[in-house]
Amino acid sequence: MHPLREALHNELHARPSIHLAGPAHVHHYAMLEQEGQAEELLARIDALVDRERDPEVVQEILEIDGMALKWERHTEFFTLTLMVPREPEGKLWPETPPLLEALITPYREQVVSATLLLVEAAHRWAGSPEAYGFQGPAGSQVADGEATVWSDFRLTPEGVNRLLLVNQALDGFRLGRMARRLLEIETYRMMASLALPLAREMRTELDAYERELDELSVRNAEEQEESSRPLLAAISELSSRLEHASARSRLRFSATEAYGRIVDARIEELREVKVGESPRLGVFIQRRFQPLVRFCAAIHRRQEELAESVARLNDLLRTRAQVEIEEQNAEMLRSLNERTSSQLKIQKAVEGLSIIVISYYLFSLFKLGLQSLDALGVPIVPQIAAAIIAPLGLGILAVLAWRIWRVKQH
Repeated sequence: MHPLREALHNELHARPSIHLAGPAHVHHYAMLEQEGQAEELLARIDALVDRERDPEVVQEILEIDGMALKWERHTEFFTLTLMVPREPEGKLWPETPPLLEALITPYREQVVSATLLLVEAAHRWAGSPEAYGFQGPAGSQVADGEATVWSDFRLTPEGVNRLLLVNQALDGFRLGRMARRLLEIETYRMMASLALPLAREMRTELDAYERELDELSVRNAEEQEESSRPLLAAISELSSRLEHASARSRLRFSATEAYGRIVDARIEELREVKVGESPRLGVFIQRRFQPLVRFCAAIHRRQEELAESVARLNDLLRTRAQVEIEEQNAEMLRSLNERTSSQLKIQKAVEGLSIIVISYYLFSLFKLGLQSLDALGVPIVPQIAAAIIAPLGLGILAVLAWRIWRVKQH
């Protein structure tokens, strides 16, 4: 069989479900994972149960002192969930148990979501959410009316958000899955919200980038006759800053989009039914959460569109610079052609002068030769001498002209 078959098959069991047999307090904390902290936390959990952990496991449920502790390791955050059976006469909203408090205290600055879920039995329902300390709560029946969930989404002085889940007919496993959905809604909602400060910061930066791009576009339109190099340097510098900003925010905005889809899916899985005059829990969350997701998506889209505009202007400027370079090259070629033409004209003039000079010296030599013969007493008839010398001289000149022509042809 394939060597990975068993590992791939066991992925079905890699995410154990929460089981809630009765009323309970579920303490849930989500912490941003920084380098080495998750391993430190897992080592402390291993020390509590005195065992060796499988390094491939990404989540697990452990029984400790009558409580169930579940840890989960995600891409950029880590969650701890402690399920404590509710005491009949205990507090409605107790403090974080010492076991969990000891685990999260060293990493409290990384806690991004803290939720306390009270799972209440229907026969112990106090009659109104206000009896549980909620102010103007949102609530709805979930799981086709088999449970009811309430919350006012107000943080306690300790920074904890409180949820109330009243069970009518869910068994332990379905109740656990419902609790998990509610906790995941809170966790992923907060993780998605991490992009909001960055989006607000990016909005200010993008305003400045857009103004700068407008100025460069106007300069490009009005200075067509000038060199494009200063403009090209300015747009390249703007493109570099925009790419740096995009690299800084791309991962965060992409994560927000993914987390937002998970929140939408979990809310849909609740299968809500309105309760009285209170707003439904999912509607309450979506009306406030979706604008945040859309705002981050709009900033991300605006960032990409601005980058495309900068790239287009950059291409235009580079094309203009290329045209300028080609014009300069053409001007250089024209100058070279003119210089070559001048050199050819000078060469032709020199060749003509050379023939004249050679002819002059040639006939001078003939004249000296005839005078020498006359001095030696050889009778010279001028007509006969001219008849001999003229064709000979012309022949020599013709040979010289032909040789010059042959050299030029090669």
